[in-house]
Amino acid sequence: MLAIEALNHFYSGSHTLWDVDLTVSAGSRMCLIGRNGVGKTTLLKCIMGLHPASSGRITFDRSDLVKCSAEQRARLGIGYVPQGREIFSHLTVEENLRVGLGVRRNGPRAIPSRIFALFPALKQMLNRRGGDLSGGQQQQLAIGRALVLEPKLLILDEPTEGIQPNIVHEIGDILLKLNQEEGLTVLLVEQKLPFARRVASEFCILDKGRRVAAGSIGELTDQVVRAHLSV
Repeated sequence: MLAIEALNHFYSGSHTLWDVDLTVSAGSRMCLIGRNGVGKTTLLKCIMGLHPASSGRITFDRSDLVKCSAEQRARLGIGYVPQGREIFSHLTVEENLRVGLGVRRNGPRAIPSRIFALFPALKQMLNRRGGDLSGGQQQQLAIGRALVLEPKLLILDEPTEGIQPNIVHEIGDILLKLNQEEGLTVLLVEQKLPFARRVASEFCILDKGRRVAAGSIGELTDQVVRAHLSV
């Protein structure tokens, strides 16, 4: 579904991604792992067109993403939940969700009812401003806003960051449900190894902008963690 080949990225003279290869198969749950500052968020932003790729290829369902704008990438079926959520704090929950409708390729211009089935709390808070929600509720809103697009691929950047444990568990349940029951492909960056091991089917470790390990989630052994993730 998503194929990245020999991707390089430079920022202010620094070489931040080095010949990164990554394949995310349809129906998989891929987790990017690595210490802080190794290029995980940069890689996601290159996929979404928020950072330019200096060289290499990014294809999604045989479409060349490098030639597409960020909006075009969303229209192709990629939903994105950025680090820090980036909801519109002065807009209501309903208005935040409707923002995604404008990017949809086709279909009804109403918020899909499945969003409220997945996140019942959002239905009760439709008229509340996004900035008045708790961190966990804002993360649910950010995920709901991405799902309004009815994407084929959902990309999440540290979805558990700063979230209370019960909401973290709910988010894990929802990602597994969407993947297993609806076939949604998931690519996420995650620092919490228990969450990654529970939710992901595959992993890829980045270190200093390079891919250093990858495999099925069962291969993310304590030895691999010590070799590449220990401080």
